[in-house]
Amino acid sequence: MKDATERLIGVADPEGTVIASSDLSLIGSNIGSLQFVFDESGDKILRIDGKTFKALGVGASADYSVFAEGEDELAKTICVMAYVAVNEAGIYYEENHDKRAFVKSIITENILPGDIYIRAKELRFNTDIPRGVLVIRHRPSMDLAAIELLHGIFTDKQHDFVISVSDTDIALVKELSPSGDVEYLQELAEMIEQKLDNALSIKPVIGIGTPARLLRELADRYKEALISIDIGRVFEAEKTIINYETLGLGRLIYKLPTTLCEIFLSEVFKANPIEALDSETLFTIDKFFENSLNVSETARRLFVHRNTLVYRLEKIKKITGLDLREFEHAIIFKVALMVKKYLNSQEQDN
Repeated sequence: MKDATERLIGVADPEGTVIASSDLSLIGSNIGSLQFVFDESGDKILRIDGKTFKALGVGASADYSVFAEGEDELAKTICVMAYVAVNEAGIYYEENHDKRAFVKSIITENILPGDIYIRAKELRFNTDIPRGVLVIRHRPSMDLAAIELLHGIFTDKQHDFVISVSDTDIALVKELSPSGDVEYLQELAEMIEQKLDNALSIKPVIGIGTPARLLRELADRYKEALISIDIGRVFEAEKTIINYETLGLGRLIYKLPTTLCEIFLSEVFKANPIEALDSETLFTIDKFFENSLNVSETARRLFVHRNTLVYRLEKIKKITGLDLREFEHAIIFKVALMVKKYLNSQEQDN
């Protein structure tokens, strides 16, 4: 650029200190603080004291600015060209030298598996440390302040990575102890949930994948965290933190084709469809399962006489042909209820 134009070109930090310039003697000198000006103007072109400036970033993110000598249209053109060149250099650096961008490329599968360990070696990235993957989701969209808050909590940028994946999702990749404690990930999720709620009144849903023992496993663990949120929405809607390892039957049912689920329901409920059971009866069934098929305890929790509950169970048997007091029948009915929830969720999504 210096060879292409006779104009002075440079880069300054928020305090106005010149950190790069076509005139090397100006490096380290001060041209006046620009932070307030750029906070107010955002991404606009500014002309101040015989120079033209353009922020690198927007608003509070304008950590640096490029400038060119002069306040005419040629100075503006040169300044914009310098902005594009420096911005592209930043993107190139991030893609080739930034560990956070490297981790993002792994979890989103934007890097070939064979290239992961080559890039890790170039970045001196430890490949064998256990890492946990959490996905923090908030709809309709995640506040920018939430990302800044998480960056403030996880300040070790070389080992812990806060990654904005979409408008609604933030991924956290956190180094773990050699034991890869699953309980620690649960505590970590609870802490994040509390911080977001207290500071920003954001109530997220957090999915937790199983610990990744190797670097190449991060993409699969990220998928597990996403699946945890999707499955939790169907089978555990009241929960805000869902761990992939605790999903049990939900994980199995989620992978079944809907046609197979429909066949299963038709075989279980031959006499009458599950829709023949009213909401009160379904509530009774849920409580019966919650209390481990214990008639006396369920009756106490429902505030009804034991005989009343027995009558309801007999009614269910008459409608469905399944006696929930028998363990095998109870299992079949429990799975059928989960399958029905899954099918309902698929219909809503479609």
